[in-house]
Amino acid sequence: MLKKKFLIIGSGPTGLGAAYRLKELGEDNFLVLERSGHYGGLATSFVDEKGFTWDVGGHIQFSHYKYFDDLMVKALGKEWLNHQRESWAWMYGKWVPYPVQNNIRYLPKDVMTKCLDGIVAASNAAASGVKKPGNFKEWILKIFGQGFADVFMFPYNFKVWAYPPEELSYGWIGERVAVTDPVRVKKNIDQGLDDLSWGPNNTFQFPKVGGTGAVWARVAELIGKDKIKLNSEVVEVNVEKKTVTTASGDVFVYETLLSTMPLDTLCLKVTPSLDGRVLKAAGQLKHSTSHIVGLGLRGKPPEALRTKCWMYFPESNCPFYRVTVFSNYSPNNVPDINKYWSLMCETSESQVKPVDRSQVIEDSIAGAMATGLISSSDEVVSRWSYTAEYGYPTPSLGRDGALSMIFPELEKLGIFSRGRFGAWKYEVSNQDHSLMQGVEWVNHVLYGEPEVTFSSPEVVNSGKRT
Repeated sequence: MLKKKFLIIGSGPTGLGAAYRLKELGEDNFLVLERSGHYGGLATSFVDEKGFTWDVGGHIQFSHYKYFDDLMVKALGKEWLNHQRESWAWMYGKWVPYPVQNNIRYLPKDVMTKCLDGIVAASNAAASGVKKPGNFKEWILKIFGQGFADVFMFPYNFKVWAYPPEELSYGWIGERVAVTDPVRVKKNIDQGLDDLSWGPNNTFQFPKVGGTGAVWARVAELIGKDKIKLNSEVVEVNVEKKTVTTASGDVFVYETLLSTMPLDTLCLKVTPSLDGRVLKAAGQLKHSTSHIVGLGLRGKPPEALRTKCWMYFPESNCPFYRVTVFSNYSPNNVPDINKYWSLMCETSESQVKPVDRSQVIEDSIAGAMATGLISSSDEVVSRWSYTAEYGYPTPSLGRDGALSMIFPELEKLGIFSRGRFGAWKYEVSNQDHSLMQGVEWVNHVLYGEPEVTFSSPEVVNSGKRT
């Protein structure tokens, strides 16, 4: 048995953030256990047999933290490309600038009128006082009105979350959804203005070579790859013996444990078994699966896609909710930018939104043709797919109640669970949030400092840099 002062489960951004901070502080007695054969968790990248690079979803780099920014510079130096976001939605056979709610002038006149009437009515109702929404569906109607809800918000959010909006809370929204000012929308309509600059990610950076995974592979090098044990899936956490056992039979003794594996999975691996109330709460947590399909294409992107970054698809003529023109992120994402380009499609799945996994690639190609992204399947020279069983931690109505029961019980046993699925908080699950959960955990354990990202998402998402 190997003894470690600090044992970390998972080498995604959270686990690597914790490990990096420990090393930075001069603490050498730690080890990271990673179930897969690569670093980065969901923020890894793959190169297919034709030489196309793919991420596990449309990752981009933008940040709420100076610490994160400084580490990114240390990791990749000047090996970054900087982009101005250009995102659109495909609706009614045309491209509508994002955020759609500020650009409804692009919609057919009758649809635009329906959306505007709903926005105005919702604004008037809010001014006169309305009850607090009980779920995400009610929040959508309160903010946008019935028209825009029917046209975009309801269908799109079902496609992305894979759950009906009435089953979701809305506390996660923060900076992720642009609320609508009817005066601004009317001005855009009357003066023919495009409204494009909203959001924290209106500019972003991306690695020149290697996709998002290159970042985390480099961070792993900064930590020391001898501190990260790959292909080490944890099968048991024994809180009485303070041991972690892997699938290969290795046993590690720990003093302090950080887990970044999915919280519901962790609870099932703890022995002696957790209290039944805790296990029930963990079983109530919801998540969606993400199917990523990469299409390597010959030639050049059509003019309509030449400068686009990513696009949203609320309608039912395609399975995906978002598509990234991945070759626009970096020319090195394709074997030869003069001969090829690439699209990366994302489709969600849950118990209430099933997906025929055997057809996900062909369905994505058909959807790409139906939405005008490509004209023929003959353009496709490479087909790649990846299924992230845990894609999105769902902010379900019962989530916060379940978390408030689970975390204190785990921490009584000396287990800290952090990260995209370790904390199960979508609102702080970007790469920067995830890394800082690991960093702040170390600062908390060693110095008693507060874990602001984990405990107060609204603070870190307020727009103020930390």
